[in-house]
Amino acid sequence: MTRITIGQYYPTGSIIHRIDPRVKLAGALLYITALLFVNHFVGYIVSAFFVAFLIWLSKVPPRLMLRGLRAVMFMLIFAAGINLFLTPGQHVLFSLGFVRITLEGAIMAAKMAARLTLLIMGTSILTLTSSPLELTNGIEAGLKPLKKLKIPAHDIAMMMTIALRFIPTLAEELDKIIKAQKARGADFDTGSLMKRAKSLLPVLVPLFVSAFKRADELATAMEARCYRGDIKRTKMKIMKTTPADWVAAGVVVVFCTIMFCTRFI
Repeated sequence: MTRITIGQYYPTGSIIHRIDPRVKLAGALLYITALLFVNHFVGYIVSAFFVAFLIWLSKVPPRLMLRGLRAVMFMLIFAAGINLFLTPGQHVLFSLGFVRITLEGAIMAAKMAARLTLLIMGTSILTLTSSPLELTNGIEAGLKPLKKLKIPAHDIAMMMTIALRFIPTLAEELDKIIKAQKARGADFDTGSLMKRAKSLLPVLVPLFVSAFKRADELATAMEARCYRGDIKRTKMKIMKTTPADWVAAGVVVVFCTIMFCTRFI
């Protein structure tokens, strides 16, 4: 759980770190949309090259990105396995009883694993290169048109950023609780499935208590600093787009257009 990279911030002072958060958020949404349309291995190769290019520009250690993938390896294997065994096809590669693996299923499983991997790595770059304050300002700017409908855009942006930021914090807290329970003799690895599920109760209860405690401490700290939401709130740093931001936006649009066009190959 401590290997989760989504929600963490890794400052390196790179070009990606200095890009306007609004551009990065819009680029991330465009990348996710284009990736969902990709249905050919050429598109996944272009996506992988694009992600590798961003990692190189951000100066984030590649091992940190790969460590984040290890945390969701079970989800990747599960999604690939579902497509491998449940996708029908005419070219049978392996058959044993009710288990049947087809060539179409193997291709679909490989595509699903590649899509999830690139999706996780792409979104991780956004959080690793943007501080929580930058993400809040960027999300708030994107939701600004909703203020005309009396929707609290600032509060929504703040809640989304806090939730994203607390993912690695709660993962680290969960790891500490599990180690503490193991030191007291708790066993999470043996027994039936029901027994393992029951053994998690001594872990989940302290985790929820710790989460509520952290939320109460955060609320107290915000009130102590006279935080009142978006009421007459000013910003120390005003977001301004620069020529570098427009160049970055153009690069993202070009790559995403190429990814989208590969669907028609």
